[in-house]
Amino acid sequence: MKVHFIAIGGSAMHNMAIALHKKGFTISGSDDEIFEPSKGRLKKYGLLPQSEGWTPSLISSDLDVIILGMHAKKDNPELLKAQELGLKIYSYPEYVYEQAKNKKRIVIGGSHGKTSITSMILHVLQIQNIAFDYLVGAQLEGFETMVSFSNAPIMVIEGDEYLSSPIDRRPKFLWYKPHIAVLSGVAWDHINVFPTFENYVEQFHLFKNTIEQDGLLTYFHGDEELQKIANESSEIRLKPYTTPIHRIENGITSVGTSIGWVPLSIFGEHNLQNMMAALHVCLELGVEEIDFYKAIKNFSGAARRLEEIARSEQTVVYKDFAHSPSKLKATSAAVKKQYPDKKVIACMELHTFSSLNKTFLQEYSGCMSSTDEAIVFFNPKTIQHKGLETITKQDVEEAFLPSKVTVYDEANLVTNYLKSQNLDNCVIVLMTSGNFDGLNLNEFAQELV
Repeated sequence: MKVHFIAIGGSAMHNMAIALHKKGFTISGSDDEIFEPSKGRLKKYGLLPQSEGWTPSLISSDLDVIILGMHAKKDNPELLKAQELGLKIYSYPEYVYEQAKNKKRIVIGGSHGKTSITSMILHVLQIQNIAFDYLVGAQLEGFETMVSFSNAPIMVIEGDEYLSSPIDRRPKFLWYKPHIAVLSGVAWDHINVFPTFENYVEQFHLFKNTIEQDGLLTYFHGDEELQKIANESSEIRLKPYTTPIHRIENGITSVGTSIGWVPLSIFGEHNLQNMMAALHVCLELGVEEIDFYKAIKNFSGAARRLEEIARSEQTVVYKDFAHSPSKLKATSAAVKKQYPDKKVIACMELHTFSSLNKTFLQEYSGCMSSTDEAIVFFNPKTIQHKGLETITKQDVEEAFLPSKVTVYDEANLVTNYLKSQNLDNCVIVLMTSGNFDGLNLNEFAQELV
C-alpha cells in the first residue's frame, strides 16, 4: 500500500505516517514547514521529506491513498494534482475510521478532558494486557506514537470536534461511529468554525446520533448541555458519571471506592471526573473494578495535562494545556484546592484563534479567580498572523474581571518577572497550547525552583 501525506509535519499526521510505516506501508509526504519533535521523529524512520515545500511531481497514479492534513489549503498544488488524477483522498479521521471499521470503537469526545480520559483508558488496558489500537492527542509515557494500527479487536479514539480537512468541514468525531462513547462536557470553543454557542453544541448532538445502535454513551451528569443531549430519544444505553467521593491529605488525593480509599497520583475534581468516565469504559470492556483502581492509582497524567515539571522543597511548577475558559477555570481551582497553604501563581498564554478573538475574550470572565496571582500573556504578532482584530492589555484585563490579572505582551517580561520573585511556598502553573514564544517550559521551570 502506497500512502502519501499532504502536510506530513503535523502532530497527528506524522504519528499516523509512522504508524502506517511500522505496519509495512510505503510512505511519502510533504509539508511547507516541519518543526520538532515531528522533524526528528520522521527522520528517525526515514520519512522526512528531502526538502520543505509542495511537490506536485510526488503525486502519481500509482499512489493508493492520499491523506490530507488540516495545515494544507484547498488550492494546495499536490491536492489539485491528486484531484486531477482521481486519486482516493482521505481526511485524517476518515482514514482512522478506515483502519478501525471492523473493530469495536471507543470514542472520547467533549470540550475538555478528552486526552486525559483516553490516556487513562490506555493506561489501564495496557496493564491488563488487553490488546488495543489507539489515537490520542498527546505523547504518552510508554507509547512510542500517538497512533497505533494493528490487528487488535478494539480501538480507543480521542474524538476531536474540530474540522476534518480543508475540503471536509465536518467535525472529526462524526467519522468514528462509536460502540462506546464518552462526552466529558460542552464549553464553547473554535469560534472561527462555530460562530455561536448553539452552533457548537449542535455538533455534540450530531455526535450522539453517530453512536451505533445499542451502544453506550457515558457522560458527565453535571453538564446541563450533556443532560439535554442524553435525554433525546435514541436506541443507545446511557451511563452518567459525577465527581466521586474524595479527600486530600498531606497533598495526596484519595478516592472512595467499594474497595476502600485509593490514593491517586492525579488531583483536581475535573481529573476525578475524567477517571470516572475511564472507569465506565473499562468496565464495559470487561475490566474488573478492583483491577481498574489498582492500575489507575499509578497514572500520573498525560503530557502537559497538569504535568509536574519541577519541584524543590519550597516550590512546585506545573505545565498544562489549559487555554479555553473552562479548562483554565478547572486547572486553577484544582491546584489551589490541592495546595491550600501555598501561594498559587497561574500564568497563561492567549494563543488560539478563539482566545485571541475580541468577542470570545469575554468568555474568560472570572476564570482565574481561584488563584492568588494571575498573569496573562499574548503576542500581538500572533494576532496579526491570524488576521484578527487588535486587542490591548486593557481589553484583556477587563475581560478577565472579576479575576484580577496582570497582562504582558512580551514573553521576556513574563519570564523576568517570575524569576525576580521570591517563590518560596509557591506553586506556579504555566498554561498554554503554545510555548510562550519558543520558551522551553521544562528548562524554565528548573530555573524557577
